[in-house]
Amino acid sequence: MTATIATKYCTSCGAHLVSSGYAQFPCPSCEATIGRCVSCRKQSNAYVCPTCGFTGP
Repeated sequence: MTATIATKYCTSCGAHLVSSGYAQFPCPSCEATIGRCVSCRKQSNAYVCPTCGFTGP
């Protein structure tokens, strides 16, 4: 089991997660933390888990 570690960057675009509206959640495949900025969430930009390669919307 992989420990969940908070990320401070958007997994999609690399932006700092400092403004309101961002989300952090566990990867559905490996439980690693996925970070999403408000812009990528609104635009439904794809993300790839850096640990296992899972791709999400």
